[in-house]
Amino acid sequence: MEKINQGDLEKAQSAKDYDAFYASVIENENPSLKSLPLAVQQKHIIVTCNYEARRRGLHKLQLIKEAKKRCPDVVIVLGEDLTRFRNASKDLYNFLRDFSWSGKVERLGFDEVFMDTTTMIDYNMELLNYRNLSHSFFHLKQDDPTVGFSYDATVMCGNEYPTSSACLSSSALPTPASPGSDRRMLRFRLASHLGQYLRHQLDEQKGYTSTVGISINKLLSKLIGEVHKPKAQTTLVPSYIPPSSDEESNVTQFIDSHEIRRIPGIGCKLGQKIRDHVLGRPEIFDAGLVTESTKKGLLVRDVRLFPGMGPHLLEDLLGGPGFPRGVGQKIWGLINGIDETEVGKARKVPRQISIEDSYTRLDNIKEVKTELQRLADSLLRRVYLDLTEVDDEDNSYCQEAEEGQPSADQVNFSRRWLAHPRTLRLTTRPRPPVNSDGIRTRTYNRISRSIPMPTLIFNLKETREVLVDKLVIETLVPLFQKLHPEKSGWNLSLVNIAVVNMVETATDDRGRDIGKMFKRQANALQNSKVQEKDVMPPGKGLGTIHDQIDESSSPIPANQTEICLRHGSEEEIPPTQTSLNAEYAWDSEGEDLNLGETCATCGSVMPYFAMAAHERFHLNPE
Repeated sequence: MEKINQGDLEKAQSAKDYDAFYASVIENENPSLKSLPLAVQQKHIIVTCNYEARRRGLHKLQLIKEAKKRCPDVVIVLGEDLTRFRNASKDLYNFLRDFSWSGKVERLGFDEVFMDTTTMIDYNMELLNYRNLSHSFFHLKQDDPTVGFSYDATVMCGNEYPTSSACLSSSALPTPASPGSDRRMLRFRLASHLGQYLRHQLDEQKGYTSTVGISINKLLSKLIGEVHKPKAQTTLVPSYIPPSSDEESNVTQFIDSHEIRRIPGIGCKLGQKIRDHVLGRPEIFDAGLVTESTKKGLLVRDVRLFPGMGPHLLEDLLGGPGFPRGVGQKIWGLINGIDETEVGKARKVPRQISIEDSYTRLDNIKEVKTELQRLADSLLRRVYLDLTEVDDEDNSYCQEAEEGQPSADQVNFSRRWLAHPRTLRLTTRPRPPVNSDGIRTRTYNRISRSIPMPTLIFNLKETREVLVDKLVIETLVPLFQKLHPEKSGWNLSLVNIAVVNMVETATDDRGRDIGKMFKRQANALQNSKVQEKDVMPPGKGLGTIHDQIDESSSPIPANQTEICLRHGSEEEIPPTQTSLNAEYAWDSEGEDLNLGETCATCGSVMPYFAMAAHERFHLNPE
């Protein structure tokens, strides 16, 4: 059995899941709907519903026709426009981020947030009065001892796994010299009170209820939070290490009871491979056959105790093209409750922005162009919303904004980039043809191509409609034709457009654009009456610094397109998905691309955006 590292035992992490998030957003806009059965529709299905609707028999992924038949008075709201949900998710994320000391607050999809509260717990543990734990005070700010809340450190807030006594007797109170397990239990009591406080603040100040799981890593905190829902919290308490070789830790007892495919980071496809190996059955699932025997789940305990099971066997079973080396060790760790993934630090901009949609059938170029147009429009709207901000130093914009609503052109002209995406990626998921037996093989495979980001999208003076047309005609359609060179015969079930590999623009500590600062300084110096004897020639001096800063944040990446085969997203904890997907994957890593290119004619090395002009120089030396 794999053991959890000693250092990880001192961590305190929580996973927060907003209850029925889409429905809650709509209820906050219209509080009169809170007492009514409410469902959110995307296409022809329910993507979520409030708990009153669930009480009446409605559920996620239910057909609208079936839902109306089951609950005739259900209120159905269209939810295909994700703007309201995205904005609410950002607002709640920023609210929680303000409580963090370490900045380790990571959003997963729209409705989940991980927080690493280890620093806060460490600080408050040092301030405890062990003679009077029942009258403790939790400090929320290090520089202001008056900000915080009172709590009883002898009791655990919310639910526990496994269930234990709710309060410590005076003879069992821990001291600074108590064994590690006792102090860890005390740490989790503090973490549970902090979790409850944040839940109440979300409810009172923002109007959203949530469910919280508390443990030592992201995997366990996410799973333990699902035990009691909604509007609740659960703490996975020590021991995290088996007391003896004959006993099991609380972690093992907890995670053993889960179906293998329900473990985040394993998912359906990897879980199916493990299941088929342990049960000794062919991959019936991939053949599209579903029987009562294939529906039966395989528990983590069955996998962990299977003869010969371990990282080496899992590597042989799961490794191969499309999977990183060490996948066996990673999956073995997850099976044993070990997740070394750190909670990501809060970011000003996302690592990637992508828009996707799924289709029953998409098999002709005319429909593809229509969908590319729609997805590209949504993507650019997101890009300008998330990667640009109002330029508060533009006086003309401020004047227009005060007088009234500025036009679209004025808004664009008065915004500046927070970051430049370096790569544009187009991804599709072809549906395989029907087999000779009439059954279609089920697949999660995606294919994609990536190219340097077209510079046209960085033009903030042009309207979005014009840029979308140019992007589709000049870039996306040719890219699609390279991805699918056949004129017919393909049938797509999914299309995704993404911008990745963000390069943040240079700013000072107060968020001001350093490039503009140098430019203003250069202009001021040029207009100054006092000048030195040796005047720098045009194009040099401070103006050159500005140019170098712009080059260092150039949005142009790799010099060649690439094609890759994806095996779905099951090997990573996936972001929240809906029928009309709009991934907001703040935790998705982009490719590490080079920023230089060598001229084949003269051997000069320069940024990619300069290569086109340099090649024209060789063609027209005059």
